[in-house]
Amino acid sequence: MKNTLESITKIGIVPVITIEDTSKAIFLAKALVAGGIPCAEITFRTAQAAEAIREITSAVPEIIVGAGTVISIELAEQAVSAGAQFIVSPGFNPAVVDWCIEHGISVIPGVNNPTGVELGISKGLSLLKFFPAEVSGGIAMLDALAGPFPSISFMPTGGICPENLCDYIERKNVFAVGGSWMVKKDLIAREDWDSITKISQEAVLAIQTVRQKK
Repeated sequence: MKNTLESITKIGIVPVITIEDTSKAIFLAKALVAGGIPCAEITFRTAQAAEAIREITSAVPEIIVGAGTVISIELAEQAVSAGAQFIVSPGFNPAVVDWCIEHGISVIPGVNNPTGVELGISKGLSLLKFFPAEVSGGIAMLDALAGPFPSISFMPTGGICPENLCDYIERKNVFAVGGSWMVKKDLIAREDWDSITKISQEAVLAIQTVRQKK
């Protein structure tokens, strides 16, 4: 668990991916790795999610693959059986969190208020997803949460883009961000792997530049 979350923290960004055609999954994973982002969150928003996770973990072992939009224990079981190394959820489902902890699976549940943060603390978690970030107060909310919860770090997701990426990464209570701008559906549909690699490289450079100044 710890090593997976440490790796995500080091990378600093988790591409949030919706797979509709599993034949593109491996190419997409390789494009991300080439762009310096050896990490991917495959969302369970399509029926192809589990198979995509299975194919990527088999063919591209250097990438850390997790499952997103995991809103039930059943989905968590499917994801882990397929090879998912971490679980992300949009909200805080105590049953899912407990299952992941019991099975030694890294879990990043979603919160957007102090009550959610306290739930995370009660489960022994220190890394939480802040979702949906922009419409939940964005940077102002993160700054507000930093005071009462100095030991908690967040992964803002939802509305993160190149224009605000650096502002989020600058926050001391942000360990990574989740985003989909480098894995947009149209780029995947037309198999524009070069663009995905290029956009990923730009994001990595931006994060590295900010972190060097911290």
